[in-house]
Amino acid sequence: MGKSNLKHARTCVYNVNYHIVWSVKYRRKVLTDEVEEYLKKTFHGIAEEKDFEVIMSEVGGQDHVHAFVSAHPKIAPSYIVKMLKGISGRKLFLKFPEIKQKLWKGRLWNSSFYLETVGSISEEAIKKYIEHQKTRG
Repeated sequence: MGKSNLKHARTCVYNVNYHIVWSVKYRRKVLTDEVEEYLKKTFHGIAEEKDFEVIMSEVGGQDHVHAFVSAHPKIAPSYIVKMLKGISGRKLFLKFPEIKQKLWKGRLWNSSFYLETVGSISEEAIKKYIEHQKTRG
């Protein structure tokens, strides 16, 4: 593990990373390139405001999101997911109102998510992971 991954806080040194995946409700294919670009900016803004870091995010198949996040151990992973999904969902509906018409009950994201801890969160490792996911179908 490279020392560059270590983050220094007042009371600890840490390297806590998550890979989070969640999908659009009913797997509607609404996450176009334009939406993805806006989502990425939105995720970075949310992370900065809520004191964690989105290292990288990618949209898959226009219907789900991969987010690679690094956070202080005091920040619960469920809180990170809640902030990313909740705030981005509201902002996307405001910016792209046509998306709301494709979804019933005005919810963008499926209520569930997948979360795993990851040791290495280098961009190279992430790209390899995403490419592997694409080849698996």
